[in-house]
Amino acid sequence: MPPTSSSAPSGDEISFESNLLRALRPADFALIAPHLTPVERQSGELLYKPRDNVETVYFPCGPSLASFQVTNVDGNDVETILIGREGAVGGIVSAGNLPAYCRIVVKFGGPFAQLPVVHLEAAKQRSPSLRYLFARYADCLFAQVFQSTACNAIHSIEQRTAKWILAAMDRTGDHTVPLTHEELASMLGVGRSYTSRVIQVFKADGLLETRRGALVVRDREALHARSCLCNASVKEHFDEVLRGVYPDPD
Repeated sequence: MPPTSSSAPSGDEISFESNLLRALRPADFALIAPHLTPVERQSGELLYKPRDNVETVYFPCGPSLASFQVTNVDGNDVETILIGREGAVGGIVSAGNLPAYCRIVVKFGGPFAQLPVVHLEAAKQRSPSLRYLFARYADCLFAQVFQSTACNAIHSIEQRTAKWILAAMDRTGDHTVPLTHEELASMLGVGRSYTSRVIQVFKADGLLETRRGALVVRDREALHARSCLCNASVKEHFDEVLRGVYPDPD
């Protein structure tokens, strides 16, 4: 448990439930631990908007989720990828202190670890192994973006709906997924009526139930059978590049 004193605990006093941070070698983690700060973020909280200066890296911990959202000319946001405890947002791919391209939003609130980009960059300069690990994560992040682009082009709304639910479920580790019909529609880039019809079909077939602001998966295997294989492709790449970092649904 974190210390109860009023002073902020240092990173090495806390066990951050982040697969990416846990993948660091002890000596590499020690370089950034004094600058890691545990914070709580609320669902819907905006971390970055386009053209914001990226000064802080956020590592979702435990069941927390963040998402990248691209705003279309009609003003609607389309989600591209979810980031859970396997990753981080802000200043990972670039050297930081550059303008954000899209919105980064907390999808499922909870614990995060935050790290000033300047300290991450200093640690990268001191440690080639730390720099290499984050470069490998950047490769995995790009793989998610590429797979999402292909998925949106070739797979049905039903397949993509099942995929997003399973992706959120893998990262939260819970059968109750905090997604509304509107949020699913945003993820898929379609109208709410389309996702509502798919959800009704899944409910009728016994795959899931709906609650206020959430979906409860009742038959994961059947839902997986309705999904495309995009999640599996991303996980396979993670396992090749950063084994043990992608959340294991089991």
